[in-house]
This record gives sequence, C-alpha cells and structure tokens, in this order.
Amino acid sequence: MANRTLSSLFRLIALLVLTAFPAAAQAPGGFLEKATSTAVRPRLTPAQIQSFLPARGAFTFPAPYNTRGIRLTNASDCGGTDCVNYVGYSYWRNINNHAGGSDLYVFLGLSGAGGTGPTLFRVNKATGAVTNLGPLFDPASPFYYASAEGWYWSASQPSKIYVTDNFGPRLYRYDAFTHQFTQVFDVSAQFGSDKYIWQAHSSDDDRVHSVTLRDKNTYEMLGCLVYREDTARFSWFPKVGDFDECHVDKSGRWLVSFEDLDGLYGLENRIIDLQTMTERRIFDQDGAAGHMDTGFGYMAGQDNWNSLPNAVRLYRFDQTPIAGPVVYHDSDWSALSANHVAHGNAKPGVPLSQQFACGSGATRNNVPRGNELVCFKLDTSLDVLVVAPTMIDLDAPGGGDDYGKSPKANLDVTGRYMIWTSNLGGNRLDAFLVEVPYELLTGGTAGGGGSVVWTSLVNATASGGSLQKSGGCDGCDDAGAVSQQQIASGNGAVLFTATETDKLRYVGLSHGNTDTRAGDIDFAIRLGSGYAEVRENNVYRADTPLASGDRFKVAVEGGVVKYYKNGVLFYTSTVAPTYPLLVDASLLSAGSTVTNATIE
Repeated sequence: MANRTLSSLFRLIALLVLTAFPAAAQAPGGFLEKATSTAVRPRLTPAQIQSFLPARGAFTFPAPYNTRGIRLTNASDCGGTDCVNYVGYSYWRNINNHAGGSDLYVFLGLSGAGGTGPTLFRVNKATGAVTNLGPLFDPASPFYYASAEGWYWSASQPSKIYVTDNFGPRLYRYDAFTHQFTQVFDVSAQFGSDKYIWQAHSSDDDRVHSVTLRDKNTYEMLGCLVYREDTARFSWFPKVGDFDECHVDKSGRWLVSFEDLDGLYGLENRIIDLQTMTERRIFDQDGAAGHMDTGFGYMAGQDNWNSLPNAVRLYRFDQTPIAGPVVYHDSDWSALSANHVAHGNAKPGVPLSQQFACGSGATRNNVPRGNELVCFKLDTSLDVLVVAPTMIDLDAPGGGDDYGKSPKANLDVTGRYMIWTSNLGGNRLDAFLVEVPYELLTGGTAGGGGSVVWTSLVNATASGGSLQKSGGCDGCDDAGAVSQQQIASGNGAVLFTATETDKLRYVGLSHGNTDTRAGDIDFAIRLGSGYAEVRENNVYRADTPLASGDRFKVAVEGGVVKYYKNGVLFYTSTVAPTYPLLVDASLLSAGSTVTNATIE
C-alpha cells in the first residue's frame, strides 16, 4: 500500500509538471502553398543567419518559416577548417531509426585537416541539445579516413550503419555504439578479387541489398549485384548500356537500374521484378526518372521531358504504364527546388495519398522555392509544405564546388527530421536538422497510416481514431474492435492516449482476431486502476504508473516488440511477433475509451 501511495504522489507531481510544460502535439511552423505559386521569399543574408543561429543546438527559423532547426556542427569540430563533408545523398540516411527513443543519432564525415573522420552526434529530441560523441573509428583504422559518402543507417536496426570498404569487395553492418563489424557479404569469391562494390542500397527490412560492381583496374562500372541475406545468394545483372547506378527498393522486391540504353539523350530506367526476374524499360524521352528515391514498389523521381517545369512523377512498378502522375513541379524552369528527392520515410501498406517526399536545392536565382527545403504529397493535390531556407550561397567558398554546396537533404524513417549541409554564406560547411511539420500536409502521421480506422465493432462506437464501449456488461471483455489497417511486415506501431485512469481496457497488436476477449491480443497494454500493464495474451509482463493524457506506443522494431510511455521505453518483449499485425482493442469497463489511436 505504501508503494501505491508513493506512486499516486509521483503521478500527481507528474501531472503538475505536464500542466506547467505541455508537450507540443506536432512540430511547429511551416506553411502550405501550391506548386504553381510564384511567391518568392527573400534570401537570408549571412548577418541575418548569424543573428538567430546558436553555436550548437536548437533554434527557430525566422518568419515565415517558424520551424525548429538544430545546428549539429561548428568550427570547433574541425579545428576551424572546412572539414564537414556534405551529407551523402538524399537516399542515404544520416539519421538513425530513433522511433520511441528520447535521442536520435547522426553520423557525418569530418575529413581533412582538423577532422575526426566519420563522427557520431547525439541529439536530444526534446531539448535539441547536441553532443559530439567523437569518431566512429580509431585513427589506426582504414575507415577513419573515409568520407562516409554512400554509408547509411539501417531502417530497422537503430545502432547499425551500412559501411563499404574503400575500393573493397565487402558490405558491412557496423554498430555505432559497440564498434563491432558484421559482414553482410563479400563479392570476391564469386566475382573475383579484382572487383569492388560501389553505391550500396538496402531494403528497409535489411534482407535485400544492391550494389554496383566495378573493376579495380579500370574503375569501369560492370553492372548491378543483388544479394539476399535469407538465401545467401547473389543475382547478377550485367549492364546493357552506359551504366550509372542501381537501387533495390525499400521492399526488396524491385530493382531500378539507370543506364543510357540508346545513346540518344540521357539515362533510361530498367525496372526488374526480383521475384519473377521480368524486366521493363522506360526510355528517357518517354519520361524516365532521373534524381529519385524509392518507396515500397514505387519511386518518386524527376521527369526531364515533362512539359511542367522540373516535374517530379510517381512511378508504380506494378502498373502499366509505370510512369504515373506529376506530384510536384516548379513554377519556374530556372528553379530546381526539389533537385534531390528524399523518401526515407516511406511506409509499407499505406496509401500513397497519405505519404510524402521532400526535396532541396540551391540556386543563384531568387525564384520560388529555389533555395528552400520543401515536402509534397505523393498524390495529384500539388500541395507543397515549405519547411525552411537552405541558407546556402553558391558563390561563397564553403563546400567547394556547386555540387559540394548543394544540400542533398535526406529524411529519417519517421519523416520528422530532415538533415542537410549549408555554408551559411561563409567559408565552411555545417550540418543542420529541421523538424518537418508534416501534419500540415497529411493531417496526421508521417505517412504512417494516420488514425486507426476501426472495424469489426462489437458493443463499441468509433469516432475517428477513438473508440468507446457503448454496450455489453460492465467489467466484461465483450466489446472491442480491430483496425482496418495492417502491419504486413517490418516495423510498425500503434499509438494511443489514455484519457481515464480508472476504467479497464486493453489495446495493442494482434496476429488476427477471433473475438473481443483481452486474452486474444498478442501484445497489449492493459489500462486501469491507475496503472498500465504489459499483457501478452493476458500474461502479465510489466507495469508503469498511469496518468490521464499518457501517450502509449506498442511498436515492432527490428522484429522485437517494445512498449513505450510518453516516448520512454519501459518494456521489451521476449516473444517474437507473427505477421500480419493489426490493432486490437478489448473494452471491459462501461464507457471505457481508447483515444486518438494512430498506426504507423
């Protein structure tokens, strides 16, 4: 009883703190306009930029943006030199999968005099405080001198970075915290010791990987290799034309190769179904994608032959024709605002109308969105979210040539954070994050499915993502519902808010649904009596105090089910999930509710 009394006191204190310092429901700032808008925001001068930038940490971009930025680096990281390498590209994540955690992690290449090689930074998401955790490698390691271009965080394993040898044959997963290597594959045994790999990509579930195979002696690009970890087998796709690059999509089923097949204009797309090994091609003059990023069975990329200025189209690999509608374009041909399309936030099983991609650019012209970070929905609405200025001056020395100065921003898996590098109109590059207020675009989550759509309702009523018991017996598990959406594979989560503390109900994830019983839910949080308990098929695992307004999350991360309260992990399951998973609720107390349930 004494422990329960103390817990009540602590909950009262927590409620007072939450009342005094309410958490923001979404990232602030940003604004919407149509792609056809001709509005031009004045470019910030170096003096204006320095007036709001801290030495490191959080700041707010001035109006009209009003978004929260986070400065990652400064001159002290480089001994005063220009050592920060540009972020690798828009499709290689520099931000880890931090979902459910209080911190996120970023790696950057700090090369040259004063640099420490590939370096790890920690960011507290609540405060924006940044800590330089130091180099990822010992100076004696050959990786210490790597630029880190072409490296990327695993989409599902928060501590793992994909790393390639310098002109070597191996792909590794490197643990950023334990500094241990795990070899994914080595091409030399099958393809010869005179070959090396280049420009790797991985599916979001870490099962399928693609690389360009090159000749060590001539540096010739020979074609594309795809490796499946579950079968430990390579598939080889020799080049047909002048080869540029290849990508496996985030599902691991589709391969996109960029080659000049006809020698006429530019690069064509070879689209290969890795299940059937059938191939289709899109020629440049017929709308082939240029700069792009993939999702699950699709890509968003630039169509250089489109009649609209700098058009970005959606390409569905399972449809005919593959090239689909325009989802973004500029109002001026002289601006290439979304020059580098980023879609690291892609989600499986979520309608494309609920997903978004982002882009970034830098130009000497003061034109609409030409020097801003922008996002756009993958539908035909042509709604554009203007996020922040890139703060880049192509005529300032920092960053080297125009390509080095270009922002090439990439997105994290949640879609909340975008990272890029900027010279601030000065003589060195620095790295920045911005919080993306994606709710303005999607009205909900970051392409994560939005509100739960409740179905199979028994003795319950639904309103949006909320659910309430409206019939049956008080105290009986004879009411409930399940989500229309499913988590088909990989990572996913349900989030919900506890409004009342004294009514009994269970919410979580289940493989299928047979009835309204609480024991039917594989991974549930039991709410009631002032506590939230982890129950797996109604077997008690752990508990935590419950306060009105607590936000809970049951998530599958890297094949492991985890339980969070207000973003803090409080239990990790030892039971493996079985897919597909759906949101499942069992309501016992009369009038008990599940509030604002979302799936992502």
